[in-house]
Amino acid sequence: MKKTKKKRTKKPRLLIATDNFLPRWDGVARFLSEIIPGLRRHYTITVIGPDNGPDKKKGYKLIKIPVRKKRYGDFRPARTKYWKVRKAVKRADIVFAQTIGPIGAPAVIAAKKQKKPLACYIHIMEDRLVPMAIGPTPLRKLLYPLMRWYTQKLFNKADLLLTPSEWVSEQLMWNSIKTEKRVVRLGVDTERFKPGTADDLRNDLGITPQDVVIGQHGRLAREKDLKTLLRGFIRLRARHKNVKLLIIGEGLPEIQRMLARQEGVILPGKQDDVVPYLRAMDIFALSSLTETTSLAALEAMSCGLPLVSTPVGFVKDYIKEGENGYFFPIRDPYTLAKKIEPLLEDATLRKTIGKAARHTVTQDFTWDRTTKGIVDAITTMRKEGR
Repeated sequence: MKKTKKKRTKKPRLLIATDNFLPRWDGVARFLSEIIPGLRRHYTITVIGPDNGPDKKKGYKLIKIPVRKKRYGDFRPARTKYWKVRKAVKRADIVFAQTIGPIGAPAVIAAKKQKKPLACYIHIMEDRLVPMAIGPTPLRKLLYPLMRWYTQKLFNKADLLLTPSEWVSEQLMWNSIKTEKRVVRLGVDTERFKPGTADDLRNDLGITPQDVVIGQHGRLAREKDLKTLLRGFIRLRARHKNVKLLIIGEGLPEIQRMLARQEGVILPGKQDDVVPYLRAMDIFALSSLTETTSLAALEAMSCGLPLVSTPVGFVKDYIKEGENGYFFPIRDPYTLAKKIEPLLEDATLRKTIGKAARHTVTQDFTWDRTTKGIVDAITTMRKEGR
């Protein structure tokens, strides 16, 4: 008897539309680099994103949109190419938008017009972030209501919104965004981001065994409020000469110059592999004015670092004061220094808080769980015909 060949099931075609992508590293790019390998098991993937330079893509098609020469904050937006986005949407079975910039917004509009199933992941609160990112200008006050209206219009076109936390879902609801919301938390590769030593790197960076290192990694952007972190560091350095501040990342030149002027600040620039640099730190400080989850904070916690943070976004839910980290008010360098000082003086306390921080991440934040949550949500959305 002839064996009948099993018919291979054709995977649905998933279009990921994003205004942030590799090789420029940020939270959205990191998220996509982690979930795409898992999503490939379920979908044939095309990414339409900005042309930020050569990308070592593996297992997916990449459609590049040219970026503008002008920077807005630390970001160069893509040019508007609606026809190109519309064509990509037409070829897709599902559209998964990550942003609502010059690429994400046309993808949302085209998906709605073509009646394609549309899900959006909410990485940032655009109505807050965009006005902060452009800095103090006369237009800033006008941007808040304008961005609120803009996010309402676009997100209400989606069939499903995926959010990293209940807090983000509530903020969208209060902004009159009625689309169904489902929480899918971010994850961390806890096998890669784990405690370890970095003695050689510390030595290369001019850090002695006696030094205690406060650190942060991410973009040098206005909404990260690195001025408050620097002021807190200066207060601490007046009393503790062995304290250093290590900041990984690149961004606005004026912020880099501000940091570089201060003695004891170390700026290695952007690093594709941040793990050794996290291991070179003793304390992680997050001074942001706005966040949704803060992948950078979770990665630091996974490396066993105690976190001292502003009470922003989902951070205020996964940090328990005095157990796995500490809080300080936004734009308050005095309290920041007061919260860090006991950690500077007590290595045992740092280890205890850091161990609890890692436990939080290993229990609640994994990329496998994130990928499964996305696949389940999209599958349900398609079955229900939304």
